[in-house]
Amino acid sequence: MTDTPVARRVRWEDPATGPLKEELTHEYVTRYGDGARAELTRYDPAVFTPPHGTLVLLFEDGEAVAGGAFMRHDERTAELKRIWTHSRHRRRGLARRVLVELERDAVALGYSRLYLTTGPRQPEARALYLATGYAPLFDLTADPLTIGHLPFEKDLGAPCAHVAC
Repeated sequence: MTDTPVARRVRWEDPATGPLKEELTHEYVTRYGDGARAELTRYDPAVFTPPHGTLVLLFEDGEAVAGGAFMRHDERTAELKRIWTHSRHRRRGLARRVLVELERDAVALGYSRLYLTTGPRQPEARALYLATGYAPLFDLTADPLTIGHLPFEKDLGAPCAHVAC
């Protein structure tokens, strides 16, 4: 196993996204029921491509071990989607690395804010976003199951004037 995963930008249709799609489908269905399958096909794959979005996978020894994407939410805001770490590679900080990669790409594409929602039955995701500087847009003291989707945001500062931010 390599020490540092290599980040690659890929298209949603890339075969390397297979583990991400399979595991996210399994997790969504396990936590929210069979109706959750539709979430992974909800968006046109083109929304995760530049100039408005991206999809990043982290690879170790040629295998995708973590990933995530963003798409345009509004003129200054990118919306994070599909943050994932392979079940055999969790608890290694890979999701944090994916967030760093996505934040860097969002700034390079001119976004100054990130937005996301996570489900109420994903406490590990909620903890990740709180630990990485995302501000909750909901009452943290409320039972997440009474809220529904849990929205977060993060200010990225002024957009870069160049790509090499």
